[in-house]
Amino acid sequence: MSYISQFMTLLPGDVISTGTPAGVGLGLNPPRYLKPGDVMELGIDGLGVQRQVAIAYQRF
Repeated sequence: MSYISQFMTLLPGDVISTGTPAGVGLGLNPPRYLKPGDVMELGIDGLGVQRQVAIAYQRF
């Protein structure tokens, strides 16, 4: 919090998301990666849920 507050004003309720949680796909044996259609959800009690669906990357 000390470091990030040097660059931005933190307000009550701000969420600071850092690092990589245990169990990510790259650390598994064999590695598991997201594929199109996979759904990721992050929720905080009393605040709400954020939901995202993975899509295929297309190079133009």
